[in-house]
Formats: sequence, C-alpha cells, structure tokens
Amino acid sequence: MSDLENLLKVDNLKKHFQIDRHRTLKAVDEVSFTIRKGEVLGLVGESGCGKTTVGRLLLHLLAPTAGQVYFDGTDLYALSSDEMRRIRRRMQIIFQDPYSSLNPRMTIGSILTFPMKVQGLHAGRELQRAVYLLDRVGLDKSAINRYPHEFSGGQLQRVGIARTLTVEPDFIVADEPVSALDVSIQSQVLNLFKELQEEFHLTCLFISHDLSVVEFISDRIAVLYMGKIAEIAPADVLFQSCRHPYTESLFSAILQPDPELEQSKPPFTLTGEITSPINPPAGCRFYSRCPKRMDVCRDNAPPMIEVGADHGVACWLYDPAQGG
Repeated sequence: MSDLENLLKVDNLKKHFQIDRHRTLKAVDEVSFTIRKGEVLGLVGESGCGKTTVGRLLLHLLAPTAGQVYFDGTDLYALSSDEMRRIRRRMQIIFQDPYSSLNPRMTIGSILTFPMKVQGLHAGRELQRAVYLLDRVGLDKSAINRYPHEFSGGQLQRVGIARTLTVEPDFIVADEPVSALDVSIQSQVLNLFKELQEEFHLTCLFISHDLSVVEFISDRIAVLYMGKIAEIAPADVLFQSCRHPYTESLFSAILQPDPELEQSKPPFTLTGEITSPINPPAGCRFYSRCPKRMDVCRDNAPPMIEVGADHGVACWLYDPAQGG
C-alpha cells in the first residue's frame, strides 16, 4: 500500500521509562502500524499493556524513546514546537473520563468556543458552530450556558466529542471513550461516534479493552500485549480466525449468551505468571503464559509474520523456518 493512502504511519515506536539506575519500564516497544485515511483502527489489550501510551505518543503528548510517527507524510518528531502547534488542529483526542477532561469552571459554550478562538476558526460564528455541534451530538442548545457538573457522564462524553469536532480534525485518538459509562449509555455513544466518524470522514485510533466494542467500531484491530503488537488484522478476519495464542485467550474469555455454545467452546487455559514490563526478557513477552510455546520463543522475540491479506501475527508458530 502506498503511503499516500495512509494518514498515519508508525515506525518502530518505543517509550521506555527509567525507574532507577538498573530498571527500565518498556511501556511501548518496537510498535509499527499504519492507519489509512478514513479508517478506524481498534487498539485492544488488557489494562497496563501500553494502549494509552501509544495514543499519547501519536499526538506527541509524550516524547518517544525511539521511532517515528508520520502524519500525512510529515515526521511529527522532526517538527519545531511552533510547527507542531499548527498541526495539532488536525489531531485531537477524546479522553476516557469526561468528568476530569472538562474544565468545571467553564460553561459548555466556553468549552466549545475556546478551541475555535485559539485556532482562528469560524471567526464571529463560534457560538453558532457550538450550537450546531451540540445538536449533532444530541444535546439541546440550552446546554451552552450550563456547567459540566449539571450533566451526566454520557452527556459529558457527548460534549467531549463535540469539543473534539470544533477544530475540524482529520485524526482522532479515542482513548476508551465509553469505559467510564454505564452499559446502557455505551451503545448510544458508540452509535453516535460511528455516525460522526462517517459523516466527518474521520480517521481514528480507537483504544479499548473491550473486544465487543472494537469489533463494532473498527475496520481493523491491533492486539497489544506488554507494549508489543501481537496481531493485527481486519476486524472480521480477527474474529473469525485469530492466530496468536494471546488473541485466542482473549476470545476464549468472552462469555456466550447461549449456555450450549458456552459449554462447546474449546478450552484455552493460561498458566504461569505475567511477565513484568520492567526489564522484560529478550524473547516473546507471552512466553511464560503461552500453552503453545517453543524453545525459540524463550530468547528470541518473534517478528511480525504475514499469514494472510493484511493479517500479521508476531508468533514463531507461523514462521516457515520453525515449521509453521
């Protein structure tokens, strides 16, 4: 695929935190992927695997230890602070917790118009644009003069989505935007997000620990484990024929509503202890828990191996040299 079709290209991205003289936490380690224009890439994994760190690195909210992020062909890490400030309008984030991401001392109108004033957009018509976006996310225009504490969590997340859209971005990082909401509200916000993504032709990285959420919202899904991508594939392919043992374990943990289907599922039991991200071993991060591990996995980190069209798996099981 040509780079012209990719809005975002991530190459060998790393973020290591030095804890002390002898210990390094490798939160993100050699992560590479692309996001096509107009695509939603779901990033899924258990808590602490590095998902949020990846999102913040893409927006240059964190400085990387190594690697590059190219946005529309531009190396973000090579930009000056002034150049990065200008490009930030095109890259926005929806935060996980709507209660802490909105200024409690500002009215909803001020929250929505302030980004437009900073970026010089819709001069003289900021309030009209704010009212339009409130209506678009399902809120009445009377919200303009109210404060965040007067709204529910679901309503506040709608405000957060509206605020993201005020500066007309091309790319959005949605960092678990529904995980703090009640299940009954999650579906409403997800449906709204999907409608707006299609209407405004947005390119998105959608971060979640919930497989059902990323299946609904994503075109492709990347599975992150201990700071490394274990598998990446189109959403339908991943759900029908996942290959990595860690991905298999995630799917085996999904409860089936039909008791007979639940009982007929093949057993997939993980044993062993989770590898620490602090000074991790040289081999596969999943080695200590993997029921299919081989000797090569202990000391050698697997490369990303193509197992199908647009389907990559970081597992020695699929390396032809290992008999895969």
